[in-house]
Amino acid sequence: ESRLPIDPSTDVPDGYTADQRDVPGGFSGDPDVMDTWATSSLSPQIAGGWLDDPERFARVFPMDLRPQGHDIIRTWLFSTVLRAHLEHASLPWANAAISGWVLDPDRKKMSKSKGNVVTPIGLLEEHGSDGVRYWAACGRPGTDTTFDPAQMKVGRRLAIKLLNAAKFALMQADPRGPIVEPLDRGMLTALASLVEESTAQLEAYDYARVLERTESFFWAFCDDYLELVKARRYGDFGPDGAASANSAMLVALSTLLRLFAPYLPFVTEEVWSWWQAGSVHRAAWPTSRAVVDTIGGADAAALDVRHLTQAALAEVRRIKSLEKRPAKAPVARAVLPTRFEGMRGALRDFQAATQVGIVAFEEVDDVRLEFADVVPGGERP
Repeated sequence: ESRLPIDPSTDVPDGYTADQRDVPGGFSGDPDVMDTWATSSLSPQIAGGWLDDPERFARVFPMDLRPQGHDIIRTWLFSTVLRAHLEHASLPWANAAISGWVLDPDRKKMSKSKGNVVTPIGLLEEHGSDGVRYWAACGRPGTDTTFDPAQMKVGRRLAIKLLNAAKFALMQADPRGPIVEPLDRGMLTALASLVEESTAQLEAYDYARVLERTESFFWAFCDDYLELVKARRYGDFGPDGAASANSAMLVALSTLLRLFAPYLPFVTEEVWSWWQAGSVHRAAWPTSRAVVDTIGGADAAALDVRHLTQAALAEVRRIKSLEKRPAKAPVARAVLPTRFEGMRGALRDFQAATQVGIVAFEEVDDVRLEFADVVPGGERP
């Protein structure tokens, strides 16, 4: 043991001399290689200070997480588990996060040996660090991910949209007050559900799903909610409605920044610094309870108003697009099927966002619009 480690290609066994190597009556080093992962199998112990710092080792071992690739499960993972079992009668960590490879456009593993790698500096300069990180975060655990600059562009657009949405929410943050409007309460109820779902999925290491769901909510927040409440937020329907919108937007912005922070660390830190102290990365993770507490508890009725209003908004947009009308084209009268009657609590917001004058709920199958510039008979003047 005192001679370990031994290299059979250079060391000489006891009782022999170096000139007796590979000669009759002499000795030969064993040519076989035993893949032991001898040092790597002790990586948790080495990092934890097993020999050098027993106090620290007692605090950190077993560890929480080992991230590694799927190609070394039988080697690094197995040998580390085996050594921990033999030396400590325990597992080395509670969880192993298995990542995949990055594949080139021909679906081949990217590696230096294959010569198909890409230098990251140019990507960071073109798409930004958040854009590149967004692409990486879209790869699900245990699966291979294709190198895709187009997805980095999507990440960059998302970061820019987050900046712009935050500017809109913060540029006129007063007056503030109780969140009483159904559309605001429904949005926050939906956001609370997203937080609860995201927290559970992150605990299960499904980080890609969390990014997907958060991004989907955010785009609906920008494209639908902000457009619907814009007029009210500017005070068109009185100070109480504006205060409700302002307060709801700030709750949503604070929550969304923390949900996005692991994926878009730089843009979220920048926006956070505009109106909050400290770093978003040291802020508490959002909770669904904290979100719904701002409205006195989850509001299922308001959630229905949100769903119906968004659906009606989508129908109006669809019809205007088919008619080749601009989004702000005035509508004299909109006929909505009676299934939309539950959106009455957000009717003013809907009318302002869609430029609709009169809304009627009738026993019809589809939404119908009567444009303001069309005379009886269906012709434009």
